[in-house]
Amino acid sequence: MATIFKDDRFTAAGIGEAEWKVRVDLAAFYRLSAHYGWDDLIFTHISARVPGPDHHFLINPLGLMFEEITASSLVKVDLDGNIIGESDYGINYAGYVIHSAIHGTREDALFIAHFHSPDGMAVSAHAEGLLPLNQRALVLIPRLSYHDYEGVALNLDEQARLVADLGDTKVMLLRNHGTLALGASAGEAWGNIYNLESACTAQVRTLSIGRDNVLIAPEAAQAEVRNQMARSRSVAEGQVSFHDLVWQAALRKAQRHVPGFDI
Repeated sequence: MATIFKDDRFTAAGIGEAEWKVRVDLAAFYRLSAHYGWDDLIFTHISARVPGPDHHFLINPLGLMFEEITASSLVKVDLDGNIIGESDYGINYAGYVIHSAIHGTREDALFIAHFHSPDGMAVSAHAEGLLPLNQRALVLIPRLSYHDYEGVALNLDEQARLVADLGDTKVMLLRNHGTLALGASAGEAWGNIYNLESACTAQVRTLSIGRDNVLIAPEAAQAEVRNQMARSRSVAEGQVSFHDLVWQAALRKAQRHVPGFDI
């Protein structure tokens, strides 16, 4: 999908072509998340780091639903929570607390998604967390982290504990709260949150038939999946990264089903 660069008022506002591309990707991420039912009125948030040395990041304006987000409506903030440039809206402070903590400490966190989906919240509150019930969960579990609930994320001193619990992982369950995923690209973050949300939905549906009749994947199979995820890529799979393939497909879907994000 070609990115249309709006070079009139955005150039005047200091928005270059590289930032505009990130804005379009992030707006599409928001629209797709709403399409899949992972939004929560005007709450929860997805962010993206702005290219450049300043560690500014983009996040949703507080007051717009995910399905309304456009590239131009995104709000730019710095790591101290100051809004950069002009905006008719403020931002969700809890979103600032969570996202600034990760953007400020993880160079590979270019995109971060955090949701309060019903299934994500359900599994986050399950004492056993994400269970090895299906292939998607098996892929995630070795690289999944957890952060205990401390209340609404409004306290800055929670940032250090959140980052410590995240470690070097890219998918997390925030206990009694929801899901979180990040990536070094829009495609990686999208794939991570999609897989985590889907695994949570599968678990909720599976456990609805009763715990006694549920099959946990054998230990040997779990170990085999871990080994398979570390394998070298087959030549037959092509040269374009899976993350890029996923995101290109996601953008085509966004253009078909939730157009208007790239303005």
